[in-house]
Amino acid sequence: MRVEQISIFLENTGGRIAEVTTILSSAKVNIRALSLADTTDFGVLRLIVDDNETAEKALKDHGFSVGKTSVAAVAVEDQPGGLNRILVLLDEAKLNVEYMYTLQQTGEHAVMIFRFDNIDEAIKRLEAEGIRVYKASEVASL
Repeated sequence: MRVEQISIFLENTGGRIAEVTTILSSAKVNIRALSLADTTDFGVLRLIVDDNETAEKALKDHGFSVGKTSVAAVAVEDQPGGLNRILVLLDEAKLNVEYMYTLQQTGEHAVMIFRFDNIDEAIKRLEAEGIRVYKASEVASL
């Protein structure tokens, strides 16, 4: 139950994020979630979108470097300790979380995007513990 995330590598200059969102808007691509990590010289904009193929083509047509990564969309209980339960479970299984960010908050749970060092094993472990891992088709429609 992997979800495909696109990553765009950007120079750390004014207006670059707006340029990406303008391109995606013009291509009728809806951004479901995003995360921005930066350094002094460049940034990595990670996106979950409703149409990866259209997004990738539109961005590449405008000269952006675009990568794809498999991530997991996981339901996290919206209560104290909800995230901790997942992180402890993964730690006990010696599975590393490389990064994470929130996709959606529903009140009962949050849907969070996780990048794991071993995505297949992490998904297997989470599902074995009764933790919901969303399908890519579900994520696109959230």
